Amino acid sequence: MLVEPFYSQTFAPGENNVDQSGARPVDGFSDDALLDSYSRTISSVVAEVAPAVVNIHVETGRRGEGNGSGFFIAPDGFILTNSHVAHGARKIDVTLADTRTFPANVIGEDPETDLAVLRIGASQLPSLEFADSKKLRVGQIAVAIGSPYGFHQSVTAGVVSALGRSMRAQSGRLMDDILQTDAALNPGNSGGPLVNSRGQVIGVNTAVILPAQGLCFAIAANTAQLVTGWLIRDGKIRRSYLGLAGQNVPLHPKITRFHRLEQGSGVLIADIEQGGPIDLSGLREGDIILSFKGNPVSSIDDLHRVLVGSEIGQRSVLSVIRGTEMLDFLVTPRELPVKS
Repeated sequence: MLVEPFYSQTFAPGENNVDQSGARPVDGFSDDALLDSYSRTISSVVAEVAPAVVNIHVETGRRGEGNGSGFFIAPDGFILTNSHVAHGARKIDVTLADTRTFPANVIGEDPETDLAVLRIGASQLPSLEFADSKKLRVGQIAVAIGSPYGFHQSVTAGVVSALGRSMRAQSGRLMDDILQTDAALNPGNSGGPLVNSRGQVIGVNTAVILPAQGLCFAIAANTAQLVTGWLIRDGKIRRSYLGLAGQNVPLHPKITRFHRLEQGSGVLIADIEQGGPIDLSGLREGDIILSFKGNPVSSIDDLHRVLVGSEIGQRSVLSVIRGTEMLDFLVTPRELPVKS
């Protein structure tokens, strides 16, 4: 449901522009009318979305137990949530909006994007659809539904505060295309949906910055939809790796001028894994990586971005600076082992 546009209204000189409630009209509408319209929008969204939102109770040997949120993405029991909610669970119980509780199994998880898919043994369930997060605009209404601190079906509302943020997953890998919202999130909201005024999922709630207020983050819907498909199909996201430890370093200005480089930094190879993908390739500790298959590599995050699953087993050119010389090496990335 969308808020109807407001049209201006002209009043004659001396006309009383205050209604009987004492509220002064804004463009012909009283404050009460404006608030009622906003409230109707939120109420309509909640009525549509809430039946598909679940509470997730997790038991683990390491941290005891915890709670999170999730939502159905298909009528046959598939649930999307955060990886950090489900990771390492010995037992997972899911409580639906109608108070029924089911045991759940982990279908797949991806700690690098902090997403996981669960499934319960039920069917004909209400489910949510994803919006196209590329079409989001700052200032749009954002509604979060979840179970903060175990309080089921809690609703908060705000706006999309910013787009295209980056933040670190617990694995240390950089996550891109993160939404920022001021819709209040708390522990337990993790994995719940952030939806627009049509009830479509624009993000998966994942993090808050404490003790700050109004700094909350969600994984964009397009990322979530892509990862979800892979997790349901394969149970994991395939990524490649080279078997090296690196650190970001600036390039000497003379090097950048001589080789006419547009980038000002690269990745220093600090260590090479024995028996790893690039062992015996000719690369050495101290080499500075500049590009992979012609894609500039200015940081470790850039290297992570280019080492996608399609590079597994593919011989590719890695360009480095050794001393003052630029050299090319053939490397063959392998599949990154999934961390347990």
